[in-house]
Amino acid sequence: MSSRSTRPNTSRPDRRRLTTPTARSEHGLVRAVGTLGLAAGVVNVTIGGGIFRLPREVALALGPAAPVAFLVCAGLMALIGLSLAQAGSRLATTGGPYAYVERAFGPFAGYLTGVMTWLIGVTAIGAIGNVFIGNLAAVLPVLATPVGRAAGMVGTFAALATVNVLGVRHGARLSTVTTVAKLLPLLILVVGGLIAVDPAHLAVPEAPAPSAVARTSIVLLFAFTGVEYAIVPGGELRDPARTVPRGILLGLGGVTALYLGVQLVAQGILGPALATSSTPLPDAAGIALGPAGRALLLAGVVVSTFGYLSGMALASPRALYALARDGFLPRPIAAVHPRFHTPWVAVIVQLTVCCLLALLSDFGPLALISNVAALLAYLGCAVGAWELRRRGVQEPGTTPFAMPGGAVVPLLAVVAILALLSSITAAEWAVLGWVTLGATAIFIATRGARAQKSRLSA
Repeated sequence: MSSRSTRPNTSRPDRRRLTTPTARSEHGLVRAVGTLGLAAGVVNVTIGGGIFRLPREVALALGPAAPVAFLVCAGLMALIGLSLAQAGSRLATTGGPYAYVERAFGPFAGYLTGVMTWLIGVTAIGAIGNVFIGNLAAVLPVLATPVGRAAGMVGTFAALATVNVLGVRHGARLSTVTTVAKLLPLLILVVGGLIAVDPAHLAVPEAPAPSAVARTSIVLLFAFTGVEYAIVPGGELRDPARTVPRGILLGLGGVTALYLGVQLVAQGILGPALATSSTPLPDAAGIALGPAGRALLLAGVVVSTFGYLSGMALASPRALYALARDGFLPRPIAAVHPRFHTPWVAVIVQLTVCCLLALLSDFGPLALISNVAALLAYLGCAVGAWELRRRGVQEPGTTPFAMPGGAVVPLLAVVAILALLSSITAAEWAVLGWVTLGATAIFIATRGARAQKSRLSA
């Protein structure tokens, strides 16, 4: 899982008209990113903290047939990524789901997509907060008690809020310091754990039911979301028509291979015990590599999940800030600290909400709500990509990339998303329904103030 944010103003004029030093420097990286660079970006923003907990959830639902759900998720994310790339290559404004849906269907649809994007962020942070404290409790047992867990959760989010209020530079440094740490322990587990795999634990007695695969794929999607943030629409990519589809498919292929390796090794080592383990990957590493291996994986989980939390704590409050700045929320939430120049109220409000969610719920329900919100945002993007193509929308200076079967890719994405959404329960739809109703009420209530602000700024 990666950071979510509303769209910045990054319209790009024709390169031939750029004459100022600043403009030239902004285009210094134009067409410098090739297939491998984009694929590495996909891997970096996709692999977060979810994979350290999800092998248990998938094994609990599908047992040894878990790899099927990984392949379903990889295929869906490839369709979504290619749909986003089609939409992004037609627009000069970046911003992901919010920008594409707004351009295709208007402000209200774009606003609802922005709200869903915000919901993805708060629930994802809450979910990973549980993973972080749960694994840290294996090292500090006091955190396993109810009081200790609550204190650890509050302390963690208070520290993240403090760092990000003090300045964006501090938050960015904290976010990037842990980037490599999330890959190293996973690779060590996959390679070193092969010697301890029991083939009998990987035998699939019977094919899983399609409904079970769909339901499990929604949960597992938590580990695959983020590819949309690695796609840079416009001129930053070298030969976008070739680089974008190849980079997406190569990056997702690498992520899928690593995830499959992790799941197979953990399942092969732990067998049925995988479905009941609260620290599945450290437990598998402990059996295969001994106490040192378990300690390494525990450290890897803690570092990786905290790195994810720090990155999201840096980025996600900006979405809340933007909604307040644009008149959808009380104006004080858009306050900028006079000394540190950070959206300090948005940071505190956002992380307080995340902390409460983490305290009141567990990983599974929060991850599921996050994924359903993501699927709804992706659904809007896929339909938006199809609509932009149908209308022939193409801003000056953009070149839509073409690929075989490109016209049907968004439609295939829509079908796949609807198939997964068919397994959502009434209670889960109710949560999304209440969020949508509340967001709609805010949109209506603030319409007059936003119109007046627009007239004053015109």
